[in-house]
Amino acid sequence: MKSRIIAVLALLLSATLLLVGCSSNDDDTGGTSASGTEKVTLTVFAAASLKNSFTALAEEFSQDNPDIEVKFSFDGSSALVTQIQQGAPADVIATADEKNMAKLGDAVSDPQIFATNVLTIVTQPGNPKNIQSLADLTKPDVSTVICAVDVPCGNATAQVEENTGIDFKPVSEETAVTGVLTKVQTKQADAGLVYVTDAAGAGDTVTAISDPAFAAVVNTYPIGVVAASENKEAAQKFVDMVLGPQGAALLRSMGFGPAS
Repeated sequence: MKSRIIAVLALLLSATLLLVGCSSNDDDTGGTSASGTEKVTLTVFAAASLKNSFTALAEEFSQDNPDIEVKFSFDGSSALVTQIQQGAPADVIATADEKNMAKLGDAVSDPQIFATNVLTIVTQPGNPKNIQSLADLTKPDVSTVICAVDVPCGNATAQVEENTGIDFKPVSEETAVTGVLTKVQTKQADAGLVYVTDAAGAGDTVTAISDPAFAAVVNTYPIGVVAASENKEAAQKFVDMVLGPQGAALLRSMGFGPAS
């Protein structure tokens, strides 16, 4: 009887050890993909106006590359450039103009143009101030918000001012185009100058009004792999997708113009 009890206890102990071992193996999958390979985390710095399009692109990219996880940092182009210059880790950078990208010099490998964009006026829904053109933004009862001149949308605004001779008197100058859009959406301003893609992405929360002067000022968007990246192969895959037909089609669907 005693020997039978000892045998049962031994079997129970063996089964317990087996279960513990299986549980330990099951938990030891952090940081790996379904295929068992270690996942690569790709950090992409991108202009604020690219948020909607790049987020959608990342979803398609992840389907094709399940071993790569894409993480974004969206901000004004000048802020992103400054962060990289100060040593912030990034694998890819996409700016809303070539001027800011050029500040990085050899810190970015062979940046390529992938899209273009132009400005438009946005107002509160229904255009309650009846704004029909850029000239209407100078009326004393119209409060206007624009981007600061050191960011691409602000530089484009300054070029429009120079071309037309219109001198805006903004109530605020934002560090990113999303800040301009938010000020109009939250009724802190009657109107603002943003990219056509931002106006399209905002849907019925704003009303967009074009002006012929906008066509003469086109922003070009470059993208490149950061030279200090530790994930250059994965970074190049993302850049290639943005530059390729898949990326071009999605960007066009969101209102961006072609690269050339």
